[in-house]
Amino acid sequence: MKKHILIVDDEEHLADALAHNLQFEGFSTTVAYDGEEGLRLARTMQFDLVILDIMMPKLDGLEVCRRLRATGSRVPILFLTAKAADADRLLGLKVGADDYVAKPFLLEELILRIHGVFRRLEWYSSAPADQEIFRFGENEVNFLTYEATTGGRTVSLTEKECMLMKLLVERRNQVVSREEILERVWGYRFSTSSRTIDNFIVRLRRYFEVDPKDPQHIHSVRGVGYRFTCPD
Repeated sequence: MKKHILIVDDEEHLADALAHNLQFEGFSTTVAYDGEEGLRLARTMQFDLVILDIMMPKLDGLEVCRRLRATGSRVPILFLTAKAADADRLLGLKVGADDYVAKPFLLEELILRIHGVFRRLEWYSSAPADQEIFRFGENEVNFLTYEATTGGRTVSLTEKECMLMKLLVERRNQVVSREEILERVWGYRFSTSSRTIDNFIVRLRRYFEVDPKDPQHIHSVRGVGYRFTCPD
């Protein structure tokens, strides 16, 4: 079955041309020309990917993304926008985007990014070691429901938190480099992304470590990356 992609962009000629090109690549497409309509469609129809501009009338792309994530939607979101600064990229990731492509863009690169999003989702859909639930110490992570039990309480994890945790669990007792984390979880690299990884590691330690400042499971390996330690 064809992947169905929603394109939300107020530049009508660009949105229509992109829809035509994606159809040529074998995708099914739906187009909205403002944020409100895009949000309505994303809430009422089933899509495999949403491509969002940021600067749009009525409702900007960041707010569309926030509102979708607030409802629990995990549809992949790719920002396609003229806002190309690293700070803008980081903000896009922070509100829940899966990838970020700056305008002007090469169609070939965008196609590769789209396939990369689907490839990462396919990787994530297979639980580590064929386990939907992973237990270590007094902790438990459910990779299907995005929930964790830790210290007698249940917390909801974001998709990226789960993806990062899954990568560390799959490679437990091994060092995972920052470069691999960026490529496997976010699909690309840029200089300031290392701060994003650090922030996610801090959050995971707060969830799963008795003393986050003296971690027993999620260790930093200076100048290289991180290692998840867990007895088999």
